[in-house]
Amino acid sequence: MPIPPDDLGRELVVTDAEADGAVHIALAGDTYTMLVTGAQTGGAYCLIDMHVPDGGGPPLHRHDFEEMFTILEGEIEFIFRGTTAIARAGTTVNIPANAPHHFRNRSGRAARMLCMCTPAGQDEFFRRCGDPVDGRTAPLPPLSADELNERRQRAQTLAPQYATEML
Repeated sequence: MPIPPDDLGRELVVTDAEADGAVHIALAGDTYTMLVTGAQTGGAYCLIDMHVPDGGGPPLHRHDFEEMFTILEGEIEFIFRGTTAIARAGTTVNIPANAPHHFRNRSGRAARMLCMCTPAGQDEFFRRCGDPVDGRTAPLPPLSADELNERRQRAQTLAPQYATEML
């Protein structure tokens, strides 16, 4: 099969989590910085820098796309189909599509990881569910119980549009 021609409409993406204009989203007790979006990759994948404070992490969920995490700092507890694995800095974890999973930082200090989702879409889901913050390690917005409940409801409502199921 021949290789298609170069898509001149696509641009080189060079960024980092501290770049001016970086989008930082507070969600599930974490801050997710959009490094490379689906819009920039023609929907092929997205890359998200995740700052996960002690105790942070999303609820149990599953989705129909691959998700890969590389731990940059600290350690994260991954729960995959009910089995727990601890991933430390330098470790890469791949979550197959459709598998129930979640992660939690129980290390006593903040952790940082990169998350790549293939194909893209998780970046938009996070943007629509979370709250913008000023930086990767900026304080999370103080949310009332009603506001937290509204964010959970928003995620539940939007999840099917992003091939995600909250369990």
